Formats: sequence, C-alpha cells, structure tokens
Amino acid sequence: MNLRPKLRSPPAVSPPSSTKPTPMKMPRKSLLRPTLVLASFLSLLAFYSFVLHTPPNNRSATSIDAALGNRNALSLHRADQVKIYMYDLPRRFTYGVIESYAAARGGEPVADDALLKYPGNQHSAEWYLFSDMNRPSEERIDSAVTRVMDPEEADLFYVPFFSSLSLVANPVRSAAANATSDKTAYSDEQTQESLMDWLEEQNYWKRNNGWDHVFICQDPNALYKVIDRVKNGVLLVSDFGRLARNQASLVKDVILPYSHRINTFKGDVGLDNRKSLLFFMGNRYRKEGGKIRDLLFQLLENEEGVIIKHGAQSRESRRAATQGMHTSKFCLHPAGDTPSACRLFDAIVKRYFEYEDPNGTVKEIWRQVSQKLPLIKLMSNRDQRIVLHDLAEPDCSCICSNQTGVSATL
Repeated sequence: MNLRPKLRSPPAVSPPSSTKPTPMKMPRKSLLRPTLVLASFLSLLAFYSFVLHTPPNNRSATSIDAALGNRNALSLHRADQVKIYMYDLPRRFTYGVIESYAAARGGEPVADDALLKYPGNQHSAEWYLFSDMNRPSEERIDSAVTRVMDPEEADLFYVPFFSSLSLVANPVRSAAANATSDKTAYSDEQTQESLMDWLEEQNYWKRNNGWDHVFICQDPNALYKVIDRVKNGVLLVSDFGRLARNQASLVKDVILPYSHRINTFKGDVGLDNRKSLLFFMGNRYRKEGGKIRDLLFQLLENEEGVIIKHGAQSRESRRAATQGMHTSKFCLHPAGDTPSACRLFDAIVKRYFEYEDPNGTVKEIWRQVSQKLPLIKLMSNRDQRIVLHDLAEPDCSCICSNQTGVSATL
C-alpha cells in the first residue's frame, strides 16, 4: 500500500483575455492625476485672486492707475461711493443770501455770481461743502460721495441752503433803531419758510419723508424756525446745544468742526517756542453777565505765565489770538453760546480740521455722511410699515420711532 500523498497539480489558470483585462484596485494612483489638476487650478485661481482682487488699501493708487488705466481707475473708485444729488435751489437760498449779506453792509451788486465772495466766519462749512459739490468729478474720485445729476440715481439729497449766513444776513440792530428803509429788510424766518414750501413740493422729499436728505445748520440757531420739519434728515451741526433729543442725535447726524478764525500754525510741534503756560482771549462778559468767565479772569489774570484778556471780534483781535495760541502751552476754552466754540478748533491744526486742505475736513464730513446710509434705508423702510395713530399720549410704537431709540434697535 503506497502511503505517499498524491501530488496535486496546481489549479488551472485561465489565460489573460486580450479584450478585457482584469481590473486592479489602485486608488492612490488613479486619483493622482485629477488631484494634480485640481491643485494646479486652485493655485492659479489663488494667484489671480491676489493680483486682481487685492483690496485698494494694500495697493497704491499709482499701481492701480498703471494697471487699469485712468478710466478704469475712475470706475473702480466710484463703485463704492455713495451717490448724492445736490438740489439746484432757487438762487435766493444760495448766492442770494451772500448778496443780501453784502448789501446790508454797504456792498455793491455784482453782475456775475462767481464774483460774490462768501464772508469768512466760523460757520463757513456750508460754503466749502457747496463748492466741493461743484468741483469736476475727476477731482473728487477719492471722496466717499460722488455727485450725480440724475436724482433717480441718488442715494442721498443735499440741500445747500446757506442757513448760517442767512441767520446773520442783517446786521444786529438795537431795539430803538429805525427799521424803515428804502429796501425791505432781509428776513431769515421768511427765507426758511420759503425753502420748506419749495422743498415739500419736491417728489424726492415726499418719497422717503425726508430721511435721505442732508441739511447743514452749523450755527446753533440756523433753521430754528423749521427744524421740526427737517429733523428726519441728516443734520450737519457743530453741537446739540440748541436741539431737542427728538430733533438730533449722534446716531443720525454729523458733528462739524468750526472753520478757523485764526491763522494755522505752521511750525514744528513742540514746546520750545511756547513761553506762556496758558492763554485765553475773548469776551469777559459773554453769558449771564460773565458769571463764569469773569470768575476765571479774577482767578488767573495775575498768575505767572498766564495770558488772559478781554477781546471782541476784530481783525486786530484775531492777530493777537493767533500769536497767543501759537506761543502758549495750553489754551483755555470756556463754553460760548453752546458747549462748543471755534477757539477749540483754532487750537487744533490737524488736517481733519482744515477746510482748505483737499484731504481735510470736507472729505471727512462726506465720509461721515456716507456712513449714515444704512440707517437711512432702515428708517425709510420702517416709515413705510408703521401705522400712525393720533394719540394724546405716545405709546410704545411712537417712542420706538424716535431718533433716540434708534441705537437700541440697531
């Protein structure tokens, strides 16, 4: 009996087919080619995104202009600008105010409005904004707002009434002065009323209840007669000293610096050439018989290193104030008619407070105005949804619609 195990032949293997090869599982090798293609595509996409879409703050204006050309650069700058339409007001509200101011002081009529000169005063922001809006568009490409000539394109509407100059167009007269004259005296109150009569007939005023309109009333009493009729708009003011809380707020309005009454300091910042410690020059009996200022004079006028003296508005006083501020380490700023005063801004020579500087105050004002647009759209939309009720006492819905309550809802 043979006990040797039988040798088995290996299993037969089918010959490879020439038409359908056996599939082999090689996942890494099969995905390698598409992965490389995808990686290359993403790399190119990232490169072009960096080259073409780098934010403007990280690239110089010169490089943009060189790469895209002046025309494309213009469109690039204007893409994010707020569009503002400046009303072509009847002449009596702009150049007519200047003319009335000059006539009341013995000025002669001029044949061309371009020859009219806006008088220098601390509230001349209204002139600088008006002039800026009249500049050619190619000179304003870096401004936060761009002027449009079609009101249908506008985000905001600027009403360029010279409200501060209108307030003081007539010289101050004593109560006993004879008011009779050959010419009818200029009336700021009547001018304000006429402005609103004209404005309230405009479709764009009625469309959004005035929320998208911008007014300048820098003097604390400017537009006082009609302030309740324009309070929905963006008010350009110097402070809120004469305005009620339902008329103005930091939420919707913009604070403007006064324009300088003294010459700008041109020297190096430092204390080497500032010999006095404290300087003040102004009316000693400004308010309430000098209740505050007279006391300051009594306390300080004999102190060493302190210059404090009485002075009224005049060219000579401005020269003395210029010299005093430029040579003193500190400048005293007691309140005037309102909490702010022009001497506060006279003591600061930073470019944001320089109306003459092309990159200064005017550009910053428009930037601040442009940032109000989201709020304006919100309030306009709310106005269209709110149902008004004639109530003797305000309810919650009335309170929520006040300006002072806006910040709590944002």
